[in-house]
Amino acid sequence: MAAAAAFMKLALEQAQFALDNLEVPVGCVIVEDGKVISSGSNKTNATRNATRHAEMEAIDILLREWQGMGLDQPHVAEKFARCDLYVTCEPCIMCAMALSILGIREVYFGCANDKFGGCGSIMSLHQSSSTELSGKEIPGPKGYKCTGGIMAEEAVALFRSFYEQGNPNAPKPHRPVRIAPQ
Repeated sequence: MAAAAAFMKLALEQAQFALDNLEVPVGCVIVEDGKVISSGSNKTNATRNATRHAEMEAIDILLREWQGMGLDQPHVAEKFARCDLYVTCEPCIMCAMALSILGIREVYFGCANDKFGGCGSIMSLHQSSSTELSGKEIPGPKGYKCTGGIMAEEAVALFRSFYEQGNPNAPKPHRPVRIAPQ
């Protein structure tokens, strides 16, 4: 578990980078053969694109690199099957499904994601398997092992810092806030 803590510490550094840049503080690293090969932090505010989660940022770096090396889809799939992801917060439903489709080997996360978690909190997309259609099995998402609670307190502390400072990019309320009479 020492290796998991060391990689999670690197993911927490990515989350701190996100926090320093007024993003929701989520960070991740992707590891192959005991070596970090990609990292990412949330960039949803900077890009104004709600899909730019830390996991998607790290995945896109690898896809560009591997495709630039001329790897075809089966080889890219083989590479992802040897990779583990360390992320400070449980992947959301979108990211959990993307990781399943890519065939990631294992995911380690810090704190649970009680609103959008796709690895057990809301849905268990990491337990997906091939789908049956018209009596024929077709390739589909692959399951992956998930381990949560690694350095969760540190991840939660970053979220607290973010919400205490306020999110300057949060949408303004559509209705005026009413103050109850005293």
